[in-house]
Amino acid sequence: MDGSVLYLAMPGITSAITPTTDQALWILDVYGFVVSSLLIAFGSLGDRYGRLRFLLTGAVVFGIGSTGAAFSPNPETLIACRALMGLGGATLLPAGLAIIGGLFPDPRQRSRAIGVFAATFAAGFAVGPVLGGLLLSRFDWGSVFLINIPVVVLFVAFAPVLLREVRTTDPGRVDALSVVLSAVGILLAVHAVKSAAAEAFSATEAITGALGVALLVWFVRRQLALEHPLLDLRLFKDRVFTVAILTGVLSLVAWAAAGYLTGVYLQSVLGHGVLTAALLVLPGAAVLTAACVGASGVVERIGKRAALIASHFFMGGGLLLLLLTTTEHGVAAFVASSVVTGVGYGFSFSLVADTAVAAVPAERAGSAASIAETSNELGNALGISLLGSLAAAVFRLTGPDVAGTLDETLAEPGLTAATVARAEDAFVDGLHAAIGVASLLCLALGVLALRWVPREEPASR
Repeated sequence: MDGSVLYLAMPGITSAITPTTDQALWILDVYGFVVSSLLIAFGSLGDRYGRLRFLLTGAVVFGIGSTGAAFSPNPETLIACRALMGLGGATLLPAGLAIIGGLFPDPRQRSRAIGVFAATFAAGFAVGPVLGGLLLSRFDWGSVFLINIPVVVLFVAFAPVLLREVRTTDPGRVDALSVVLSAVGILLAVHAVKSAAAEAFSATEAITGALGVALLVWFVRRQLALEHPLLDLRLFKDRVFTVAILTGVLSLVAWAAAGYLTGVYLQSVLGHGVLTAALLVLPGAAVLTAACVGASGVVERIGKRAALIASHFFMGGGLLLLLLTTTEHGVAAFVASSVVTGVGYGFSFSLVADTAVAAVPAERAGSAASIAETSNELGNALGISLLGSLAAAVFRLTGPDVAGTLDETLAEPGLTAATVARAEDAFVDGLHAAIGVASLLCLALGVLALRWVPREEPASR
């Protein structure tokens, strides 16, 4: 809910606290970077020290970060509060999924429960823009962060009553160096790409990116040598698991990039209000919710392999419909795209989580869940940073060279009609470039899964 509202709030945030192009991207994706950097470590810590304890602690930290974000006077404070929210989110996600896996040991029940769990994300995606649109039409942009507070209060009140504490007896020691290597490596690598797109490529970005990649390589090599690694690379010997995790990354790359760019497109190019833009999201969100809940039934009928492959072609094909958008017309293409891709997203969200939890014993469910959630959060961050940066680079190269983003350009006084038209054309070109890349990646992974994932025996369905 919070993430989907933030897309709609960005034009208001840009007007109120005037972030730079780089700062605007950090506001959107720093949460994902922090979460993805810490998920694996926090999944292991939850297994060791208690998942319910981590859930409650994470909820409180998330609430504190949300309150600070709502009243941020400048971009730097907002980025810091979003990072604090990410710290809380990193404790919530793997522990929540692991508790569900422990509550439902039967594979069929677990698949259905995880489908409902995934559907709550889709429901938040549906409710968030509408509630956020109502708030933004009446209140300041900070109100979109305050909607988290009632949820946090209710959770802290009821979780100790409804959930039991779960921990494993021998999870092994958490390797602190691995935590640092993964977190710093991800931050440096992606920051280099973001900076190169926003401010042109330089030697500084090249050195930063190379250092980030080197740290990530060191992280992977260290996992192979540890007795209790943060990231169990042996799981990736299973082709279905590997394709599922890649699906988790790519589905969120596409979803995040499309959500961010189309939110700006509907408001700043087509001129729709915040609430109208939110209502246009509902058909796709409804399909996404239904697909999450129904994914387990689809798998029972056609098998996990076929459902996994189908998710990629629904996502890739649906994204292609966004290439029909123009500076004058695009609502029908947007709604059709969100409905088609919603089927693919729904299948992928459920399958990735269920595949990860089913791959390990129950006592390691938190660690396995963290791999699935890391793939999603990393995809969410990369979608905004990499594809968002691609769109920004196209805008910078083909736009009127007034400012770094469309909203900043349109806020400049005294623009001629020709300048506005050129800026809007440049943004749509950037949108098409980013969405085209996302679609090709989804379709390519679908073809890979078709050729690589072994066919299932009839008895396994």
